[in-house]
Amino acid sequence: MSKLILFNKPFNVLSQFTDKGTDGSARQTLSDFIDVPAVYAAGRLDKDSEGLLLLTDDGKLQNRIADPKHKMPKTYIAQVEGVPLDSALNDLRRGVTLKDGKTAPARVTRIEEPDWLWPRTPPVRFRKTVADSWIEITITEGRNRQVRRMTAAIGTPTLRLIRTQIGNWSLTGIETGTWRIN
Repeated sequence: MSKLILFNKPFNVLSQFTDKGTDGSARQTLSDFIDVPAVYAAGRLDKDSEGLLLLTDDGKLQNRIADPKHKMPKTYIAQVEGVPLDSALNDLRRGVTLKDGKTAPARVTRIEEPDWLWPRTPPVRFRKTVADSWIEITITEGRNRQVRRMTAAIGTPTLRLIRTQIGNWSLTGIETGTWRIN
């Protein structure tokens, strides 16, 4: 029987079990939170992003989740600098051009800041003179820092990014820094 772990990855945690960094600093990794042998992350979530990360001991499942050819939808909520115009959101819905090519169309909506959201440590730095807002965005690709690059391309850089869903798996009910076996 294969294992599937749903982990709510905190901010500033690497999506790997070891840190082979050369700078000598001790960065937090998955091993600081998960003590289950022989499971591996199915995809990645940047150190400065939070939320749902799936881990499994099933190579076929890991491939189905992580390989872009399967186009598994991934949903994020993003706190962005500024308030995106309707035309900018429509650009995301059509796909935006990044340095590595045009993105696939995304599903995107404006949302209110979720009331279930945990505080981030350290907190997001705000500029008093610039408003911020929240969007929910679903993509089917998995390019490096894709959502951050997409929001920057429309003029509203991401301040905080939380993955809430991968396929049918959801972050619901999993506190930050905790996990459950599905």
